[in-house]
Amino acid sequence: MPGNVNQTDRQTQIKHQMEHRILHGLRSEWELARYRLAPHWQQTLRPPLFRLGTLRSTLGRWSLHRREICISRELAWNHPWNAVRDVLLHEMAHQVAHELLGAGWETPHGPTFQKACRWLGANPKSSGRYGTLQEQLNVAADGEADRVVVKIRKLMALATSDNHHEAEAAMAKAHELIARHNIDLIQRRNETHYVSVFAGQPALRHGREVYHLAHLLQEFYFIQSIWVPAYVLAKGKTGRVLEISGTASNVSLAGYVFDYVTAYNAAQWRWYNRNGKHRHFRRSDFAVGVIDGFRQKLLDKRRFTITAENHALVALADQKLTAYMHQRYPHTRSICRTAAREDAAIRAEGIAAGKRLIIAKGICTRGEQVKQIE
Repeated sequence: MPGNVNQTDRQTQIKHQMEHRILHGLRSEWELARYRLAPHWQQTLRPPLFRLGTLRSTLGRWSLHRREICISRELAWNHPWNAVRDVLLHEMAHQVAHELLGAGWETPHGPTFQKACRWLGANPKSSGRYGTLQEQLNVAADGEADRVVVKIRKLMALATSDNHHEAEAAMAKAHELIARHNIDLIQRRNETHYVSVFAGQPALRHGREVYHLAHLLQEFYFIQSIWVPAYVLAKGKTGRVLEISGTASNVSLAGYVFDYVTAYNAAQWRWYNRNGKHRHFRRSDFAVGVIDGFRQKLLDKRRFTITAENHALVALADQKLTAYMHQRYPHTRSICRTAAREDAAIRAEGIAAGKRLIIAKGICTRGEQVKQIE
């Protein structure tokens, strides 16, 4: 009996420590978001109280009278930090609307709230139904799913074929359709809705391969990426994460490719270094090679699918997405990284593995029940 009691006490202690870390993360993300405001507003806005609560029908709630942002405990414990951060920014926009902009008796998601969302880069969705970030992305991607996108999904599924040539052909055709589909969207000149999500998880340090992968996603998957500060829950500190932006379908696909290539890199390195003769830091040399090899393969196939005129159309699409990025992040800066000394032989093995890489299957499916957010 005493052993069981001690174990229960230990579990309770671990839970309390985790919730304390989550609350610290909410405060850290709130501080990071405050820096997006104009300097005089930064000084005026005061931190609210933060609480985790059992919210049955909402993901978050801002209380003006309590000066409190409450986040669903279920959301904080069972969803990626990206989703928690998304809800926090939504509730912070309510706080800004009330305390800085004097929303008063205006409807909760009225023009003042919308303005606060633009300042913070928050989701301004004003309907009564608001899902987690992944649910929103799935619903938006489904909304874009015309016959071309459905065909792309089928081709990605065919790329799992055991027949290597059939799988290669399916992946090549899928990438060709992705390019043509995006060019067609540009030619229609319809209003475009963009979304932004994390690729991977926040971390204090990222390997060189993640930077190479970010460039590959921008080059072939019609998204733009930026490194943003984000709380690293496991470490209790603020780190960075890659955020990708584009249409819902493109972001879904690019996010899947990011995870797929990351997993492929890990599996190929385990096999290549199965004897343990290479030191761990050489893993980045191999992973960079994988990404470069895959990029070379995509370049070879793209030469036959996109004309010079279509290249100009792609550049036009980038302008629209760039305008969205500038509105979301009006103040950005470039970071130069010094080149690391590589093992050329290990990198060459990675390039060979990258040329064998086939991205197969994996467009996200619709999420579970959508909840309401206040």
